[in-house]
Amino acid sequence: MPDECVAALQPAPGSTILDGTFGGGGHSSLLAMRVAPGGRVIGLDRDEGAVERSQTVIDRLAVEHPQAAAAMTVYCASYHQIDRALAAEELTGVDGILLDLGLSSDQLADRTRGFSFSVDAPLDLRFDTSSGEPASRLLVRLSEKEIADVIYQYGEERFSRRIARRIVERRRERQFIETTTELANLVRRCVPRSRNHDIDPATRTFQALRIAVNDELGILEKTLRQATNWLNPGGRIAVISFHSLEDRIVKNQFRDAPQLEVITRKPLRPSDAEVHANPRARSAKLRIAEKLRVAEKP
Repeated sequence: MPDECVAALQPAPGSTILDGTFGGGGHSSLLAMRVAPGGRVIGLDRDEGAVERSQTVIDRLAVEHPQAAAAMTVYCASYHQIDRALAAEELTGVDGILLDLGLSSDQLADRTRGFSFSVDAPLDLRFDTSSGEPASRLLVRLSEKEIADVIYQYGEERFSRRIARRIVERRRERQFIETTTELANLVRRCVPRSRNHDIDPATRTFQALRIAVNDELGILEKTLRQATNWLNPGGRIAVISFHSLEDRIVKNQFRDAPQLEVITRKPLRPSDAEVHANPRARSAKLRIAEKLRVAEKP
């Protein structure tokens, strides 16, 4: 939803926008063209690979839009660490914050971390491989009940108990799950395939483990609680979520924050044309809020 995101944040020359999920740099590039000259786009990403690739994005942008390229800076950090980026840039606030909570194409194409189970890869699922534990280790450490709870709560998988039981049975046989293929095949044997065949039976389990490994919902909640501290008065925050758990958190946090005015009573959805061109966009929901220019809501 590139056009919708740009419109949501209302970037103007001289303004400062923070892209908390830099990814492939698509949103940041569009925003940089709007804030130049004189403005800044600060990108953050937990994924070291995304940060390393950001220079290529900036160099490509510099060919046609040198002022926009000069406006971009990218840091390796999670979006709940926005205060660190602000300190590094000697800023007290920004005019806009964008969070695109979906996986980037580069992450899905990475064969070393298992974000896509269409290829055999280590069952890692971490955005930042320098910290935390991979999903394969999580499945060794957690009890059967804890595994079932993770898969049910974060993946909304009805067959979570069956999946957890089978994982633990394999564990007792010293057959630890180390790869995406091993887990995907196990889940497929536990979950009846839906009639429409649109979604692989393993999708919800992989989603759940990825959320758990990266503490995605906890970090999202923490970030949204602090968002008003980082926004200048009149500044906006826009969040694209991809499943109901994320969207519920965004909706509730926007509603309950006394210094935010909700711009989107109902989330914006991608156009039919975008969904046709990029089927992964079909579940995207964009919510927008603006920091009030006065202390509290009337």
